[in-house]
Amino acid sequence: MPNGEADMTNNELTQTARQLEATIAAANAAKRIELQPELSRVLEKLSRQGEHVPARLRNLNAVLLDEVIEQRFDNLPV
Repeated sequence: MPNGEADMTNNELTQTARQLEATIAAANAAKRIELQPELSRVLEKLSRQGEHVPARLRNLNAVLLDEVIEQRFDNLPV
């Protein structure tokens, strides 16, 4: 997402969240993990602006966070 995120309207943020959702749905595991921080930032921004964040997007972010954590553990030396 461009650095102009702070200047985005609620509608633009909502559209960005939907686009990220679609991209994540079609992405491989590595790309999903790569996109998680961006999705998290957009959802946090929406929430701070008083917008309703749909449960499906919060759930998607939670699933992605689990994937990020699992991936970190998978890469730990034994």
